Amino acid sequence: MLNYPLEMSFKIVAINPQVRVTDANGQLIAYVKQKAFKLREDITIFGDEEQTRPLYRINANRILDFNANYTITTPDGQPLGAVYRPGARSIWKASYTISDAGGNEIGLVHEENAWVKVVDALAGELPVVGMFTGYFFNPAYFVDLRGQTALYLKKQPAFLEGKFLLEKRGEFPEHEEGLLIAGTLMALMLERARG
Repeated sequence: MLNYPLEMSFKIVAINPQVRVTDANGQLIAYVKQKAFKLREDITIFGDEEQTRPLYRINANRILDFNANYTITTPDGQPLGAVYRPGARSIWKASYTISDAGGNEIGLVHEENAWVKVVDALAGELPVVGMFTGYFFNPAYFVDLRGQTALYLKKQPAFLEGKFLLEKRGEFPEHEEGLLIAGTLMALMLERARG
């Protein structure tokens, strides 16, 4: 098991979106550098910034992310599960279903309060004021596993960087931890792209 809480840091000003995930001791446990201008999501999560140790791969089944299914595999292609974003239901309040390798729904990533994200997105578009919204409006997400909250993700106050803290709130099997982390990271990357 990883040493929680985990911190997910996003570089805001970058052509290729980048995410660093560190544990409670500040040790890097995951790194993602998305390829810019890709039509279909194809993401590799690495265990190092040099991108020499792949941990997981995430591939979308379609170009548009409306009703897209994001398959999560090991580097050698072994399926771990998937994250599914139902299109119509997630326009207002974000919701992502996590399924296991057999396609069984086992988890859900969902917003705690949709209004926080709406106000954050609107205020973020205002000149000058938008630079400081990261200090005041901090959306949060529950990560449920089989109906129980396993993880809690909350945006942290930050300037010129997106920071999220992922806390462990419940027990879950160690063999499902990678799927939960990769699924949560994918959902968060999609939400950041939405605004």
